[in-house]
Parts: sequence; structure tokens; C-alpha cells
Amino acid sequence: MLNRRASGILAHLSSLPGPYGIGDLDSGCFFLDFLDQAGQSYWQFLPTGIVDHVFGNSPYMSVSAFAGNPLLVSPDLLFEKGLLHKEDLIGKPHFDEYTVNFPVVNDFKNRLLQKSYERFVSIRLYQEEFEEFCQKQGYWLDDFALFMCLREKFMSSPWYEWPRSFAQHETKSLQAAARELGEKCLYYKFVQYVFFMQWRRMRQMAQQKSIRLIGDIPIYVGLDSADVWANQSCFDLDVTTLRPRYVAGVPPDYFSETGQRWGNPLYLWEKDGKPNDRLYTWWSQRFRHISRMVDVVRIDHFRGFAAYWQVPAKEETAINGKWINGPGKRFFEQVSTATAELDIIAEDLGIITPDVEELRDSLGYPGMKILQFAFDSDESNLYLPHNFQTTNCVVYTGTHDNDTTIGWYYDNKVSQNAKNRARRYANSDGSVIHRDFIRLAFSSIAVLAVIPLQDLLGFGSDCRMNRPSTLEGNWIWRCAPRFLSTEISHYLRGEVDFYGRMRQESGADK
Repeated sequence: MLNRRASGILAHLSSLPGPYGIGDLDSGCFFLDFLDQAGQSYWQFLPTGIVDHVFGNSPYMSVSAFAGNPLLVSPDLLFEKGLLHKEDLIGKPHFDEYTVNFPVVNDFKNRLLQKSYERFVSIRLYQEEFEEFCQKQGYWLDDFALFMCLREKFMSSPWYEWPRSFAQHETKSLQAAARELGEKCLYYKFVQYVFFMQWRRMRQMAQQKSIRLIGDIPIYVGLDSADVWANQSCFDLDVTTLRPRYVAGVPPDYFSETGQRWGNPLYLWEKDGKPNDRLYTWWSQRFRHISRMVDVVRIDHFRGFAAYWQVPAKEETAINGKWINGPGKRFFEQVSTATAELDIIAEDLGIITPDVEELRDSLGYPGMKILQFAFDSDESNLYLPHNFQTTNCVVYTGTHDNDTTIGWYYDNKVSQNAKNRARRYANSDGSVIHRDFIRLAFSSIAVLAVIPLQDLLGFGSDCRMNRPSTLEGNWIWRCAPRFLSTEISHYLRGEVDFYGRMRQESGADK
């Protein structure tokens, strides 16, 4: 459990400064230096899986729940390992320091990764380590690599439109495909090998600095993913079309009047009236995998384990869905061995009912408090710091789905009454509302306070990370290097020191 007052920063790796158009795993090490200087104990980021332009490059809709995003691989670290030549890094495209141009970055990084693989094969570097990686990760890596190869073979069409024997994951056809596509499969395995090699380096640096990493595990996976293709008995699919009968989403809420139709397939928690053992095994593997990457995990859409919104797949919006009971506490008891090394944060936002709160509290997981939600009603609002009923919670000024605090404050759609209440509550004139919110978070009784990087820097709506229910213009924000200044780190260090949230070097914060 989290039991010592502390603070951290929310910033996705892709948003960090770096010379190659996107933050990467080398940028992450430089960011750890900044967090160290600022006295921070935690760094939280979004899911690190492969992103796809079809879904607007959302990290919450990946082709694999296990694979790392190749765009986060550092070319400089490949060069240091002898897997690239110096001239390979010359003549790179012009990259904007404020946004990620995913198509350009994707072309550039893939070209370098291909060169790196060719050098890996030609000079036989790290062969023993690579083979050991493939053996240990084979439970997901083999299916993932073959899935990516077949995707190429069938012109990027979704797996459920592949020839029937391949779509149904039939062993004989897959064995033949593995022989035919073996070399290409090795390439995809190699990319994952270098991703996790670089990840291990970054995590070791975090451990040396006593900075704990907070990962993010989406409750659902994408339909066109290696996970669904290889584990079809775990999902509620039509046996004829292989497509979902129902899809995930949420009813109308703060973010959307028509709800959010996410489109992810739903889980088959039970088969023939009994727990679906294969599904629980898959979830256990997923938790063990992320526990090797991070110290804490935020379970996105935690409420789905108590009850989830089931939307008929034929519906265009989420309005006509209904609540279905989830697996509840039994799920977490079944995977308890796999989660033993993790601290867990429950993302308990949205429509939260007593059963969700009971599940969260029975497990001892801290929930989330969002200050931007605190001022739209009255003094009983549960997000107001004076209403925090326990220290066992994590307070945020906002999340990746919110506008920045500056953007929120100047948004005409936010009521004047909410802004007036915020100013009064913070004893503020509104001129530095982002710092007022940071002060409210740090001074609260919450055991952990996490501040989005955009709020630390006082940025506006143009730096927002995501607008739910939209596809265009999300996930592209980047922080230019000059903004991670000594002045900012000194300010942040002073605040965490004043409010008793300074990092302890002993690492005894579990």
C-alpha cells in the first residue's frame, strides 16, 4: 500500500523532449534526472503499447496488451549498443518540438529499427540474450510476432477478415505460416527485445533514484489485437462472424452527452456457469508482465470489475447500453499472486455506485480525486479536499482526459460559479490558478498527489493530451526541453518540502 505522503508527475513518454520527434526511453532517463532534482517520488505515464493511426494513435487501443511501442525505442541507445552506425542518425527529418507527427516519426523509427535488425543479424550481437528473451516471453511474444506478420500478409485487414483457418487461430495453418514468415517474425521479436532492454535500463535508473514508476493498464483491449485473436474464448464474440456481439463503453457523462462507445470486445468472465479459467490466466500473465516494468499500476475503468456498460455492437452510440455485473472481488482474489509485487490505484471516475466503492475499499486500493471536478456543485462535493474521508487516495489537478487547469479556468463552458468557488477555496485571484491547484493537492490529506506536467508548467488548452470521444489531434503534445528548467524543479522541490511530500531515499514507501 501507499502509506507515506509523496508526490509525482504525470507525463507520457511520448510527450518528453528528444531529438527524434517523440519522447523515448532515453528521454525518460533525462526526465528522471528532472524528477530527482525536484524531489519527486513518482512518475506516472500512460500505457506504453503499440499505437495505431486507425484509432488516432491512442495508447488505450493497442494491438497488444504486452508489446512495447517501437516509437519509444531510442536511436541513440541503439547506437551505443553497436546496433546502429553514426551515419544512420544523420539526415533525420525536421521534427517539431511541440507536437508528435506520428506518420513521420513512424517512418523514421521503423527505418532505423530495420537497419538495427540487419546489423544485429550480420554481426550476431546479443544472440544469447535475445534467445533467452524470446524463450521467457514466448507466452505472448510468439502469437504477437505471428499476428503482426499475418497482418502484413493480409494487407492490414483485421484478423476476423483473414482466411478462416488463420482467423480462427488453427494450429496447422499457424505452423505453416510460422515457417513461411519466420524471418519476419524474428524482426518483430527483435524490436520487442530492444524495447525491453532499454526499458530495463530506465527502470534501473528510477530504482537508483528511489523514484517509483506508475504504469497504466486499460481494462479492455482492442478488437484487432493479438490478444483477442489468440484468446478468442476469453471474449464475447459471435462464433460465425468472429466479431463482438456487444462492445464496451460508458453511458452519457461529463465528457459526452451520448456516452462513449469505445468498441472494445467484452470479456466472457464465465463459461458454462463457471469462471473462465483461460481468461483469468491471461489476466494473471498481464499483471505479472507489467509488474516487471513498474512499481504501481493504475487500473483504468476500475468500475468495470463491479459492473460494466454493455452496448449492442450494432449501436452507433453508447446511449442504449445497460449495466452488467462484473466479476467483482473474485477476480482480484484469482489474480492475487500475480499482483503481489504491485501497488494498485483504482481509477474510480465517472458514474460510481456503492458497489464500486465497496469493491475498491474491500481491496484497500486508493481511488482518485480530481480537483477540476470539485467546484461544479456545493460544499458537499466529494472532490473538495475537505471532504476527503481517507488518506488512502490519490489527488490530481486533472488527468490526461481533462483540459489543462489553465484551459479549464478560461473555458467558456465552465460555469462562472465554478470558477468563483475555485478562487474562493484556494484564496486566489486566478492569475496563477494552476499553482493554486497544485497547492491544494499538495496540502490535502491524500497520500499521493500527482500533477500533470502541463499543469506544473502552466500551459493552456493547446497542450491538452486527449479529448474523449474524438479521434483527431489527440496524444500529440510534447514538452520542449527548455521548459524543464532549474527554476521549475526548484519551485516544485520547495512545494513538496513545505507540504511534507519530499522523496525519501530509503525507498521505504511501500
